[in-house]
Amino acid sequence: MKFKSLREHTPASTASLELHDVDKVFDQLLTVRGKNSATERARLLRDLFSSATLDEQNFLGNLAVGEVRQGALEGVLLEAIAKAAGQPSDRVRRAAMMAGDLGIVAKAALGENREAALGEYQLQLFRPVQPMLADSAPTVADALSAGVPAAVEWKLDGARIQVHRQGDRVAVYTRSLNDVTAAVPEVVEVVQALPARELILDGEVIALAPDATPLSFQDTMRRFGRRINALKLRDELPLSAFFFDILLHDGETILDRPLSERLERLDSFSPVSVRVPRIFTADPEEAARFQKDALSRGHEGVMVKLLSAPYAAGRRGSAWIKVKEARTLDLVVLAVEWGSGRRQGWLSNIHLGARDPVNGGFLMLGKTFKGMTDEMLEWQTKELLARETHRDGHIVYVRPELVVEVAFNEVQRSPHYPGGVALRFARVKGYRPDKNAAEADTIDAVRAFL
Repeated sequence: MKFKSLREHTPASTASLELHDVDKVFDQLLTVRGKNSATERARLLRDLFSSATLDEQNFLGNLAVGEVRQGALEGVLLEAIAKAAGQPSDRVRRAAMMAGDLGIVAKAALGENREAALGEYQLQLFRPVQPMLADSAPTVADALSAGVPAAVEWKLDGARIQVHRQGDRVAVYTRSLNDVTAAVPEVVEVVQALPARELILDGEVIALAPDATPLSFQDTMRRFGRRINALKLRDELPLSAFFFDILLHDGETILDRPLSERLERLDSFSPVSVRVPRIFTADPEEAARFQKDALSRGHEGVMVKLLSAPYAAGRRGSAWIKVKEARTLDLVVLAVEWGSGRRQGWLSNIHLGARDPVNGGFLMLGKTFKGMTDEMLEWQTKELLARETHRDGHIVYVRPELVVEVAFNEVQRSPHYPGGVALRFARVKGYRPDKNAAEADTIDAVRAFL
């Protein structure tokens, strides 16, 4: 049954659905199996939609096909779960950190014997936890503004991994907690060789060139495709594992201990070759020199970490701060898309182009709507409409005249654009009225970042 036909079902005149009613039906949909399962799923949905008002039908239909953008942050949901369960929010947050799944914890918090159920979520081997996250700072001086010694380490542009080991068994998880053990046999071998019985390690895996400079993030991620021959790709594109934290060691949970103690423990059994290079300093000049060396080797920048901080799984805060060198290009706006939500009525998502010095014109590199203030949105809507040439649906094509300075993390190869390259994590720094389109960066300048 198509959701369009469900939305056409006569809606209820008054709201009567409760959250648990909807949750029950969705759980039942997952368990229906065997002969006549399609008919039974259709009946369940038909009964649900018959009890829903028109607005509820629209919401449920969009929810089922993944088109709901309700903007509820996990922190807000966590507080709501704690309040509904009558439990301290810190207790629910801790359980969610250890479970790696807020939905599972919500069921435990709202079920029977909830205190005991929440208490069961502790750090456990082969149940990955959400990774600790970092805030950003423009300079290492800003990151070291507290004036106390910190760990300053290379920031690698690889794939975040969490590795669990018990005896000979090793499992490797991504930052989204997916098991990718089969894709990274060299990581398994490295961890099996460490002198320990039980481990939970946090780190990165990255593809390196023969001279030890990093290959692109895109190259590293080739190792995680769905249909890959891991052993064949290992020879063609070997990965190197680097660890920067430890959460458990030989039966002892240590994620609540200060970073300084965790690093001492990591150093006690792991060789330098598998640890992210780092120094300890409170001196911004020394940290800047270390950052410069990291950048010269092709890495993204540095991480600055508070030595007294515990490991806050799944949380972003000032205990970890990333400092990256912003790469920038001056590009031309080729087209723009109308915004939605709070950007309704403004031209928002701009199409970026680099100058083609050989054939003339501009080659598209991608789109971005990031980094724009309300003032900028208002200005560019007026200026781009004045340069409109034609439209195609929600896309407004414009004369290639406006130059915009764009920061980005990386240039990667892309078969989707005529220039063969695209920008990764592009964001607007500002328009350049002092430049005309003929002064924009060329496609060759963009490819030089590969």
